[in-house]
Formats: sequence, C-alpha cells, structure tokens
Amino acid sequence: MKGVFIFLADGFEDVEALGTGDVLRRGGVGAKYVSITGKPCVVSSHGVSVCADAVLSDLNPDDGAGAEDFMIFPGGMPGSKALASSQALAGMMQVHYDRGGSLAAICAAPGLVLARLRDVGSLHFTCFDSFEDALVERGCVFEPVPVVRCGRIITGRSAGYALDFGLEILKAIKGEAAAGKVREAMFLP
Repeated sequence: MKGVFIFLADGFEDVEALGTGDVLRRGGVGAKYVSITGKPCVVSSHGVSVCADAVLSDLNPDDGAGAEDFMIFPGGMPGSKALASSQALAGMMQVHYDRGGSLAAICAAPGLVLARLRDVGSLHFTCFDSFEDALVERGCVFEPVPVVRCGRIITGRSAGYALDFGLEILKAIKGEAAAGKVREAMFLP
C-alpha cells in the first residue's frame, strides 16, 4: 500500500493522531487519515470530530509497499481496541508489512494493534505502561523511553511524546535534515 496513512477509530487519542499528522505534513509528507468505521467522520476520545480523507475500504493493500510507506496507529481508548479488533485492518497491516512497508504505533496501539502481527521477532518497542505484556510474552523487548525505532517499526510511549513520534516517522521517510527543519520550525527542544 503506497503512501502514509493514519488509521482512526472512534475513541482515538487526539494529540497522537493529529500531532503526528501535523508533523508529517509540515515535513512535506502527504499523510492521509483513514476511518476504519465505514463513515468518513470519526470522534476522538475527547469528543473532537475529524473527517478522514478516506475509509478503509478505499485502500488497496496489493499496491505494494516500500519502507517509506507507513501505516500509523494512534492510541486512545476505545480507539486502540477498535483498531486491534478490525480483521480487515489486521489483514491489511500484515500484507503491508510482509511486502516491505513500515508500521508505527503509539500509546496503547503497539501492545494491541502490533501484537496482531504474525511474526514480530525480537522487536524493541515502547508503549503506554501496562500495554506491553502481549508483545513481551512473544519475546519482544519493552523499553520505557519516548520513541523506539526497530527496523521498519516505530513505536511511541504516550500522547506527551506524539511530536517526537511524528518526527521519528518523518526522519524514516525523509531523513534527519527534514526532521530537524520541522523540529526547529516548531521550536521543539
């Protein structure tokens, strides 16, 4: 699946979805929001309505993928649970990853959504505390830090690190210089 997509279900965490998308768009990446609900508008965990650019059924996982093509999963409740329980999304994620695409998840999403992958190997990851068990039980290594990049998977700890998470994705797609320019323009430390 070519492109960069941020997947939304009702109950997504506002900052993790919108902050990440903002950083990517500032860096020249045309990230698109995708509703998995079948409806174009999705409501965040804090009651903010967001109209997505597409719905899940619009996407074609058979388009192929490269490391610069990302599927991004914000946290939030019950949004992360809804993302994890979508069979269509899990199947699309597996195909995307198997074909060379990259994945990014933050907060509860690493432990709920990425845990749906068949083979995560010895992934090093971070997530919101208490959501690490499913991946740790499969041999993955939990690191309680803001952001972890391990191969083609980027994980973030929580809403407080959403901009750092977005910058790490931007760095993976466009390089350190592009991420540095956005960091500087936003006056981030």
